[in-house]
Amino acid sequence: MFDFLKRQRRETGQVATQSTESVEPTIGDASGNDPGRMAARISRAQKRSLLAQAQSDRLSSDMPTMPVPTDDFISRNQRSLVARSRHLLLTNDYARGFLRQARQNIVGHQGIGLQAQARDRDGSLDDAANDAIEADWRRWSGREHCDISGRRSLRQLCNRAVEDAAANGEFMFRVVIGRNVNAWGIALQVLDPQRCPVDYSVDRLSGGRFIRHGIEYNRNGRAIHYLFSTLDPSESDYTVGGRHFVKVPASEMLHGFLEDLVGQRRGLPWMVTAVMRMRHLDGFEQSALVNARIGAAKGGFFEWDEGRAPDRDDEADEEPLYLDAEPGSFQELPEGLRFKGWEPQFPNGELAPFSKQMLRGIATGLGVSYNTLANDLEHVSFSSIRQGTLNEREHWKDLQEWLIESLMDPLFDLWLPRALLKGIPLPLRPGATLRPDRLEKYRERVWQPRRWDWVDPDKDSKTAERDMRNKVRSPSQVIRERGGDPRSVWRQYAADRQAMLDAGIPEHIVDAEMGSSHQSRPSQPSQSESEESGNEG
Repeated sequence: MFDFLKRQRRETGQVATQSTESVEPTIGDASGNDPGRMAARISRAQKRSLLAQAQSDRLSSDMPTMPVPTDDFISRNQRSLVARSRHLLLTNDYARGFLRQARQNIVGHQGIGLQAQARDRDGSLDDAANDAIEADWRRWSGREHCDISGRRSLRQLCNRAVEDAAANGEFMFRVVIGRNVNAWGIALQVLDPQRCPVDYSVDRLSGGRFIRHGIEYNRNGRAIHYLFSTLDPSESDYTVGGRHFVKVPASEMLHGFLEDLVGQRRGLPWMVTAVMRMRHLDGFEQSALVNARIGAAKGGFFEWDEGRAPDRDDEADEEPLYLDAEPGSFQELPEGLRFKGWEPQFPNGELAPFSKQMLRGIATGLGVSYNTLANDLEHVSFSSIRQGTLNEREHWKDLQEWLIESLMDPLFDLWLPRALLKGIPLPLRPGATLRPDRLEKYRERVWQPRRWDWVDPDKDSKTAERDMRNKVRSPSQVIRERGGDPRSVWRQYAADRQAMLDAGIPEHIVDAEMGSSHQSRPSQPSQSESEESGNEG
């Protein structure tokens, strides 16, 4: 390196020609170069070539400089983060408010609705089959059938999945299958994710298998078994180091979490970045509350001048002095007695701005708007609250799709074959059921999660009407965006029109009130009714 540097200096004609009077005495090699000084010069040049964000100095010395493998990161941090998130959900108002918003916006009061989309050979919807599937799904979704314990409906299980993901970073449901479960032979069991030990890993097992965070994988990284701790050795399937585990096949598990890191196998709480802010804000508010109570209780001290204090023989009989204040009156104190008042200045004007700034950071980490999380609508314009609401709704939509892909889709694929074997009755054909050999046809479905009312109903409705007129959106798209089922809406529309006609209202008035021109068409049997033979009896 030194030869290379000297060669470069000779080629550029920049050979050092300093006099001996200006050069400090150094210890170096025969050529006069100091290796320590050259190394320091190169080190400084390398630091200058780094980005400021990558440099390590006194301001960034506590930040990591080496990436930690995903498995090690989860093993070190997941359990403590879960413990802190659970604690906040039970003690912090903003954490509970976020959990309530997650339930209300991801699942909603009606849950995630099933819309079967089975089609005939000509591409038209098989309404009879779709109605039968949806009705049977609703019957199974009741608490007496859906939950193995009979405590939760499917909507409540979806809420449980959202709450577990927010607090624990993941949800784990076991699919219980058997003839004695219910008429469908399938139900769900809620499991605590912390019973699957995140700190238990084995690198090498037979056949290339390995265990990471309590989950056994094959050589390709696909989960094959989940290990859950148990205190009863008689029911354990796997024992190591005095720890007893129950093995659950991965085919019987529904495990969902948001993947933050590549190769992540266990989830982190959704509040991971907001935990410390919530903690500090809670401590600050508690201290401010104590200071405010002290500040509200103004007081003072009586002080005697030197040599003026009265002689008291029995200190037990000594009574404290009190100063009673009445409006417009002054009290005379004895000679030599002075009063020193105490007037705390807290709370002051810094409390609200500081809390607001902290809540803005918390809301950003949680993916919600500040106004919703803090319940603060002061000094908010319509345009700003509208933009914040629309951005927040996109976040909820993303989490809705995550819940559908992690829970609803795999659950329906497990339920449908067993429901067909049990027999899904056709509503208008007593004794007839859907044919199990048409399983692939009946798998087609869409999910209708919770949707929200228009922020500005007048402008949004005019926009929807213009989009339909310009063929940008179809009527069914507009209905789904409002959270409805197009088939149900149209049937209700037709039923209302027919009811108005049956009541004797003239047809032209009915069409004017319904907002459309209606041409009656003769009803024809659907292809599904003529095609579906069903299973009698």
